[in-house]
Amino acid sequence: MIQSPEKLRDRVKRLSWERTKLTDKAKRVAARIGELDEHLEIAAEVSEALEHLGKELFEEVLGLMEEKLSKAVEEVLDQPIKFKSHAAFKSGAASVNFSVERDGNKEDVHRGQGGSVQNILSVGLRMFALANLDPDEHRRFLVLDEQDCWLRPELVPRLVNIVHQAARELEFQVVMISHHDIGLFERYADKVYRLSPNRDGLEIAEVNAQPEESDEE
Repeated sequence: MIQSPEKLRDRVKRLSWERTKLTDKAKRVAARIGELDEHLEIAAEVSEALEHLGKELFEEVLGLMEEKLSKAVEEVLDQPIKFKSHAAFKSGAASVNFSVERDGNKEDVHRGQGGSVQNILSVGLRMFALANLDPDEHRRFLVLDEQDCWLRPELVPRLVNIVHQAARELEFQVVMISHHDIGLFERYADKVYRLSPNRDGLEIAEVNAQPEESDEE
């Protein structure tokens, strides 16, 4: 069937409009492909730069950790023990090994001073972890369950003092659970409770703590 000239003109117009529309779309797609090609050309450099920046920031955090934990170990044990961290980067992931040194000689973290070093470092690492969590998603509350078990009694107040100072500076609450004499905690704890088992289960009694400002305040 032969269409009328008017219908043929209308059809030609529609096809012309469709061609223009498709041509414009093809130009936009080509321009976008060009932009993506440019991004891909520098993607490797950007990835390398970000990885380098990540390493620098990670090593900066480790350096701060070494400084603070070395100071904590020295203050509690009164010995020249240095905390060391050794970072490794492989396949886009980081790993860290910890050790301690005395006069340049490496010592076992788990056996240092009969476990005292491990006690102190464990507390410090938990604090670092808590301090780096998003406060909007994680409550700043730390539980230390017998983290003083290997410390000699006379050293316990020093650790409690460090926890006390850090908790105030970082604005988080701490519950310390210990089998040491309750008197070792009265100086720095805001509240002290004695938990005693009895026939009915457990008796909880508040002890009159006498918190005072830390020695450095």
